[in-house]
Amino acid sequence: MADEQRQIGLRERKKIKTRNTVQRQAVRLFREQGYAETTIEQIAEASEVSPSTLFRYFPTKEALVLEDEFDPMLIELFRKQPAHVSPIQAFRQAMQEGVALVPDDLQQETRERMELIMTIPELSAAYMSEMSKTIGLIAGLIAERQGKDSRDLAVLSYAGAIIGAILGAHVYCTEHPEEDYISPMISALAHVEQELSQ
Repeated sequence: MADEQRQIGLRERKKIKTRNTVQRQAVRLFREQGYAETTIEQIAEASEVSPSTLFRYFPTKEALVLEDEFDPMLIELFRKQPAHVSPIQAFRQAMQEGVALVPDDLQQETRERMELIMTIPELSAAYMSEMSKTIGLIAGLIAERQGKDSRDLAVLSYAGAIIGAILGAHVYCTEHPEEDYISPMISALAHVEQELSQ
């Protein structure tokens, strides 16, 4: 049983390593060659995997930049926040705790991916589509926390305010390259929290 668990652990680590390698190579090539000019075959070759293996990890070219491992972690941290804090406080605290768990090199990689997203039209469009889905995800978490329906307008508006703060921080960071992307998001959430509490 212990050997089997060790094997599963080893397989999972190998998958994570392969996934990270593919994403890093993709971002590097997009930055060096341009997004449109870089092919899936080039990324697969640089990552030393086949195109079919690449697609098992990232179903689309856009996903190579858009996807990361942070959402499941944030959801778990959000659910662990004390019941007496507001949803936006819980979200901001979850983000602060999550950042502390992310190594500096991964934070830098996140910044590089966000720079691509905010400057490449195809990625910006795909990102906005993903944000619409994320509003639904956050609405579900807020509804769960407050014992409400996730389709309730007040719940959806709250979720939209959180996403709006994050998008505002992203725009701010494109104009302030010295910023780290994470601190402005946390500050933007604090601004919205302050406004909502008045």
